Amino acid sequence: MNPLVFAALGYLLGSLPFAVIVSRAFGLADPRTFGSGNPGATNVLRTGNKLAALLTLLGDAAKGWLAMLLAGALGADAIGAAIAGVAAFLGHVFPIFLRFKGGKGVATALGVLIGIDGTMAALVAATWLTVAFVGRYSSLAAIAAACVAPTLALQKFGIGAISSAVLFMCLLLLWRHRSNIANLAAGTEGGIGRKKTSR
Repeated sequence: MNPLVFAALGYLLGSLPFAVIVSRAFGLADPRTFGSGNPGATNVLRTGNKLAALLTLLGDAAKGWLAMLLAGALGADAIGAAIAGVAAFLGHVFPIFLRFKGGKGVATALGVLIGIDGTMAALVAATWLTVAFVGRYSSLAAIAAACVAPTLALQKFGIGAISSAVLFMCLLLLWRHRSNIANLAAGTEGGIGRKKTSR
């Protein structure tokens, strides 16, 4: 099948806004209206509903992994599956269902990494968890994980399409965190678990 088909499939799947879907199912406020305004698991956690945040995290991660799985089932090779995964990541960041204003893509990127290589994904997740536990900042953990992932991909796959796909996602993820980087430097970044505040 044409790689564009895998890309379209991945993008539409990635565009599903689980933060909004789960919040509505739990009767919570739209995550775009408080905190960071980001439709992602960390912002849903600011409501204090840990189950809703967990389901959002799992849904967002599953999008990246499922896009690659479906592409493989339709006959895609490793590169075609990676295209589908990256497209799912782009769908989360720029979702057509939310007028292209989506999340930052951390969980969906992790789902793509799971689809590429489970060991690499586990190491990246461990990096996120360690930095989040020590620093108590989700954004700092995401930035650290985004810096580690391309190095691991290069060690595992060498220079090529897979490593380039991982690098692309991580560079976009870092760009999406540019305001968080500025807030961290200024000491004004919100920590993990802080309750919501109206925008």
